[in-house]
Amino acid sequence: MKRIYIIVFLIIIGNPIVIAQTEKNINHQSLLWTRYYNQLTLNDKWAVHSELDNRLFVKPLTQNLFVIRVQARHKITEQIELGAGFAYFSVTTQEPEIQMEFNVPEYRGQQDVTLKHSIGKINFSHRYQLEERFIHKADKLGLIEGSIFYLRFRYRIQGDCNLWKSDKQYLKAIVSNEIMINGGNKIIKNTFDQNRIYAGLQFGINAALAAELGYLNSFQQRANGVDYFSRDIVRISFYHKLKI
Repeated sequence: MKRIYIIVFLIIIGNPIVIAQTEKNINHQSLLWTRYYNQLTLNDKWAVHSELDNRLFVKPLTQNLFVIRVQARHKITEQIELGAGFAYFSVTTQEPEIQMEFNVPEYRGQQDVTLKHSIGKINFSHRYQLEERFIHKADKLGLIEGSIFYLRFRYRIQGDCNLWKSDKQYLKAIVSNEIMINGGNKIIKNTFDQNRIYAGLQFGINAALAAELGYLNSFQQRANGVDYFSRDIVRISFYHKLKI
């Protein structure tokens, strides 16, 4: 286990150094992400989370992609939670200047372990996630037969702190950093996938509803190892809690 932590640390620290020393082309983009996140509690141990996420480029105003995600959550203890689920992505384009007449589907399995703890008034969570990605093959004219499969490993550390709280409402600050690493024999030049840094404010409207506004910066390496996306993202989220 210690060796795994060392490898992850070297990847996180080493990749920015390698990137800085490599000639690269950076495409700067601005996006708006809007999502609805439903948390259906079945009992004290089990829940089903579902998500609808729409992503738009701002300049020019163009559809990026649409996401549907469903996952089962199992609480082992107050500090340990497991999750497994499925996601469907419909990708319109990754560059707003290039618009196709078709969407590229991606089917993704995901599993995660989330560890939680607190230091003072700050609540921390560490999410270790594995994704199995099946991306439909396509060329400039349309979809072609077959799909590309590869793995992606994700680690996210997140902290949140209540700035204000009453019996029914609250205001919470959230900060997170996430690193993503690609795996599989199809990955040649982009083992490092992306890094996401996020900061936001979440307002609890009542016991069932919350709204969140935040800024996310995503720095992503493309498959050729030379081209990168640097994305400034405004994310608006709505959280809806239900119980059976």
